[in-house]
Amino acid sequence: MGLWDIVRSVFAAGLGVQSSKNRERDFNQGSAKVFFFAGLIFTVIFIGGVYGVVQMVLASAGR
Repeated sequence: MGLWDIVRSVFAAGLGVQSSKNRERDFNQGSAKVFFFAGLIFTVIFIGGVYGVVQMVLASAGR
């Protein structure tokens, strides 16, 4: 599996829109370690993005 396949699969799974076909492909062809670390990175970026948006909204509301 290529880097973009892994990124696409982790993004789709993180958003809950992963297809059964792609999930089966990931389990058959992918490495659990790679998906674990990619999922961890996705989670950190997602939480950081949500935190950043909340901070911007709170800063603009305080003006």
